[in-house]
Amino acid sequence: MSKIETDDFIREKIEFNTTPWFRVPGYFYTPKKVPLPAPALIVMHEWGGPILFGADRVCGEPVHQAIVKHRAECSGGRPLADWYASHGYAVIVIDAFHFGQRTPRNIDGLPPSFDPATFDDARLMEYDSLTRDLLYLGVKELNWAGTTWAGLNFGDDSRCVDYLLSRKEVDGNRIGCTGLSGGGWRTDMIAALEPRVKATVTVGWMTTGDTQQAYNLSGAVGTFCLLPGVWNRMDIPDMISMGAPKAAMVVSGTKDILFPPRGQSEAARQIAEAYSWAGIPDKFRSYTPAKEHCYDEEIQEEALSWFNKHLKSS
Repeated sequence: MSKIETDDFIREKIEFNTTPWFRVPGYFYTPKKVPLPAPALIVMHEWGGPILFGADRVCGEPVHQAIVKHRAECSGGRPLADWYASHGYAVIVIDAFHFGQRTPRNIDGLPPSFDPATFDDARLMEYDSLTRDLLYLGVKELNWAGTTWAGLNFGDDSRCVDYLLSRKEVDGNRIGCTGLSGGGWRTDMIAALEPRVKATVTVGWMTTGDTQQAYNLSGAVGTFCLLPGVWNRMDIPDMISMGAPKAAMVVSGTKDILFPPRGQSEAARQIAEAYSWAGIPDKFRSYTPAKEHCYDEEIQEEALSWFNKHLKSS
């Protein structure tokens, strides 16, 4: 696969199988100027944004003006994966299911092949709309097949850990995970279910179900997040609590209108109580900056400090 080398890291295009029938594209970063094997991070791209791009949102030079705009709104203009790699982390990023190179082709007006990097804004919006219309059809088809959107995403993300462990550049005992919005949701699932990940930073995806249902359900916790037969037994903050004793930081912007303030604060209270009960209160941090729905430079610095503390200092 192709490689790009900078003063701080080497970035490779990669592909690997998550199942016999899914070939997943992404990027892997080897950091420079640090001893190898290095600690590693799975960096998740967001849900909202230009759906025809996935990993490219957070990796490398922008391939389209839509990515420039998206990064300005979400991450202070920075490509998150590059930034973490430049601070000494091996990094993996993949296209989530139905994003980037994994968007549908040859159905409902979408041609058999296309390259969104070549589109003008009008064509990008047209194809973006067609792709989003197909998303919930995909959710239904997965349910009919006996699985869930959440389960498929977790399976892909867990395979990212397998990939990291296959690389000699990675210290398999020091793996973390982070993401904004839909990437935060995926991070929550990794926190709950992936014991090989030792530290997480969830940004912009924490609330309680009862407050969210009355406030804004479809705009934040849509049907793609649902786990049939599960949510009557557990709630969103329980996913972080299940991850103890891994180090978990949850970032909830006080100006983030996607989630109710009461839901955010109650979720943090429940997680803190669970970590205290487990005897490890210092392994959880609730960070509530006066921010909107973003993963900007200040949040990045706080997240980096968290990862450095729990993945580099030991």
